[in-house]
Amino acid sequence: MDERAAETGAVTGGVKILLRLEGLTLFVGMVMLYAAWGGSWLVFALLFFVPDLSFLAYLADARFGATVYNAAHSYMAPVTLLTLGFGFASPLTLSIALIWLAHIGIDRALGYGLKYAAGFGFTHLGRIGRQTGA
Repeated sequence: MDERAAETGAVTGGVKILLRLEGLTLFVGMVMLYAAWGGSWLVFALLFFVPDLSFLAYLADARFGATVYNAAHSYMAPVTLLTLGFGFASPLTLSIALIWLAHIGIDRALGYGLKYAAGFGFTHLGRIGRQTGA
């Protein structure tokens, strides 16, 4: 077995489909909540791709890039913001959290999972990007 493949186990089959459908559900749900909340669509458009700035960490190396990318694409920070936004009745905090969760949801629905240190293309949802023949 390829050593890199052993380091980057990825979900397959029905579980992979379920995880991608969860991502789609998260995206649709957050967009609907944002609309119900009456958030600014200009703010939505401006902030939607901000988590992807974490790609820049790959300029340092793959391990650091994966760590930063995963921090920006896990549910922990935006759910914390969502909780704080509700708790302190902060519209801006709520808007940021909903947009951030929508971004994560669409990424997961499209197959962009959390990254392994082996490289950007190795995710928990499987390989992404152009595959070279071995």
